[in-house]
Amino acid sequence: MTSTDGLRLRPFRGLRYAPDRVSSLTAVTSPPYDVVVRPEGVRHLETADPYNIVRLILPHTADPAARHRQAADTLRRWRAEGVLTPDPEPALYVYEQRAGDVLQRGLIGALRLDGPVLPHEDVIPEVVEDRAALMRAAAANFEPLLLSYRGRNAANGATAVIERVVKGHPLLTTTTEDGFRHRLWAVTGPADLAAIDADLSRRRALIADGHHRWATYQRLYEQQPGAGADSPWASGLVLLVDTDRYPLQVRAIHRVLPHLPPAKALADLDAVFRSRTFRGGPSAALEALEETPGTAFVLAGEPDTFHLLDRPDAGLLDRTIRRDRPEAWRRLDATVLHSVLLDEVWHIPDHPSDISYLHHPVAAVEQAARQGGTAVLMRATSEETVRQLAEHGVTMPRKSTSFGPKPATGLVLRTLDEPGS
Repeated sequence: MTSTDGLRLRPFRGLRYAPDRVSSLTAVTSPPYDVVVRPEGVRHLETADPYNIVRLILPHTADPAARHRQAADTLRRWRAEGVLTPDPEPALYVYEQRAGDVLQRGLIGALRLDGPVLPHEDVIPEVVEDRAALMRAAAANFEPLLLSYRGRNAANGATAVIERVVKGHPLLTTTTEDGFRHRLWAVTGPADLAAIDADLSRRRALIADGHHRWATYQRLYEQQPGAGADSPWASGLVLLVDTDRYPLQVRAIHRVLPHLPPAKALADLDAVFRSRTFRGGPSAALEALEETPGTAFVLAGEPDTFHLLDRPDAGLLDRTIRRDRPEAWRRLDATVLHSVLLDEVWHIPDHPSDISYLHHPVAAVEQAARQGGTAVLMRATSEETVRQLAEHGVTMPRKSTSFGPKPATGLVLRTLDEPGS
C-alpha cells in the first residue's frame, strides 16, 4: 500500500449495544483485552451481564482451537438477536472520558493503514497471531486502539468540530467501574467530516496503546489478496486524541516472572545492583522508586517485602547494551531490564509463558506471590521521550509504557463484512 502524507480517518457504521437488550452499558463494557486480569477479570466481566464484550475479545472454550470461531458465532448471534445493532449511516464518533480532573476527548474512526503512524514498541508475534485469528474469524474490530497526534492548538478543524459536537445530546452515557464517565456522539455532516479530514491529513500519529492491534490490522490487510485502499481491511478502528489539547497520562507496565523465585533473582543481582528492602505495602517502595535517579526497579515476590534496586554496575551495562541506539534509549529502565537483567543475568526466555505484563502493581505482586515468582515494578517513561525515539525510528522494548485513559471496549464496534464498514 502506498503511504499517504497524513492521517485519513474514515467514517464507518458503528455497531452498538441496544440499550433495551442489556442490563446496562456499564455491565457490558470491558477494559482493553490486554488490561483484563485473567482469569479472575474474565469471570467477573462474564457474570456482570450475559452479553459482556469480554465474550468476544477474550473467548475461551474447552478446545482452545475453537476460541476464535466461538467469538465469531457469538457476534453473529448477538447481531441476529438485535443485541448489537448498526447505526443508520457511517459516522466518525466523538468520544469523551472524564473522571475528576481528567478529561480526554478524541475521534473514533477507521484509520487507513498507509498513513504516518509511528510505533514505539516491539510486538510479541504470538499475540499478533492470536488477535489476527480472532479478527479474521469475526470480520470485526472489537476495540479501538489509542493514537495521539499534535494538533498544535489549532482553533479550527477537528478540534473545533469536537468542541461543538460535545455541546449536543450524546448517543450514550455510562460510567464504568473505574469511575470514568464515557459519552459518545456521531459526526455525520459532510462539512464537519470534510473539516476533520482536511485537518488530520496534515498530521501524523504516535501509537499510544495498541501496538499489537495495529500490527494485526497490517497483517490482516496483507492477507487479503487484491485488496485496495478502499477495502475495509485497509483501515482499522482507532481513537485519535490531540495531546496538545488533551495530554495523555503515562503509566508503567510491570513484569511478572513466574519461574524465577525472588531469592534467586536477588542473589543473581547481588554484585551488580544495590538493593534496599522495604516492609509493608508497595507504596513506600514505589515512592522511593520515583525519587531515585538513574536506572532503578522494585522487585517483589511476597505481598509485604519489596526490594529497590539501583546503581547498576556500569561495566555490565556497557558490555550488554547495544551501542547503535541513541543514549536516551540506552538509559531507559526497560532497556536495562530486557537487555541486562532478563537476557544476561536471569536468562529469562522471551516468551509469554515466562514473562507476564500487568498494568497494576498490586496485581503484579499478588500474581507473583501465587506463582512463586518475581514481580518487577517499573516507572513510567515520559510521552516526550517516547515520541522523540519514535520519530527517529527507534522502538522501545515491548510493553514499556501504558498511555491512558484507555478507551472502554464495547461502546462501539466495527464490522468488516457489510457496506459502510
